[in-house]
Amino acid sequence: MEGFAIVLYYSNMKNAAPAPPIRVYNLFGESGDLPDVVHCETIASRSVLHDWTLAVHRHARLHQVLLIERGGGEATLDGRVVPLKPMQIVNVPVGHVHGFRFVPDTQGWVLTIAAEILDEALLSAEGLRGVLSQSGVVRGTSQIRAIMKQIFAEHAARDFGRAHVLRALSSAMVGLVARALAGESGGNGTAESGLFRRFEALLEQHHLERWSVADYAEALSVTPTHLNRITRAATGDTASHLILNRLIREARRNLVYTNLPVSTIAYSLGFDDPAYFSRVYAAATGVSPRAFRAQLHGDEG
Repeated sequence: MEGFAIVLYYSNMKNAAPAPPIRVYNLFGESGDLPDVVHCETIASRSVLHDWTLAVHRHARLHQVLLIERGGGEATLDGRVVPLKPMQIVNVPVGHVHGFRFVPDTQGWVLTIAAEILDEALLSAEGLRGVLSQSGVVRGTSQIRAIMKQIFAEHAARDFGRAHVLRALSSAMVGLVARALAGESGGNGTAESGLFRRFEALLEQHHLERWSVADYAEALSVTPTHLNRITRAATGDTASHLILNRLIREARRNLVYTNLPVSTIAYSLGFDDPAYFSRVYAAATGVSPRAFRAQLHGDEG
């Protein structure tokens, strides 16, 4: 994974809307957005290029954690404007709309983790996924700061075992961030957040069985409409889109980490027709499975 280029990419949204669309920023490129394990940079490195203001946007497949060391400003998180102060952590889940206005010369770090990496690190039984799926600003700790500095240093280096160390440090980071988020809320979620966590657990168990929204709703003893209301409140996205995204993440992980033929991957994901799988994958990601794999290996076409 260490050969991925780090580029800032603005993907154009194809559906017209009356208001200007929310941009989808992708730090790693549309076809190569599985990062070099993780990506870590200073807040200043990108913000200074945009007069310390990053307009509202979302990341389609990336989770971010920001740590403010000095300075501050304000964050816009799904429509809420939250002040930022030194030693605060900002948790930005996959797909959540967010923006920042920093005080000039603000110092700190931005850690970006692909959804696929989180899938490997988070076990549904531990309950972290539901906590981390909520955007928020919480007080940081000296332990979080120390690990963030380790990640930043390790990311910049190219030492032996780098990928393994980055995975371990990032896993520790998201655990500590989840602890901070849960501590601020007293560890007590609403009934709706509990329902969303149950949906996520079911999704992990049954995504390979190609369950529909109706199947998940029935298992949760709610209507499909209510389930969609819950997922929109938690992530801003529909249940059907979350189901599709989970399947696509599984496909991408197989394309990256195995040498299985595309047809075998399609069958393992519950598709009867590999050609249909390729069309679904291309519609979701903008590139076919074969082209995605070829780009990972630096091949033409």
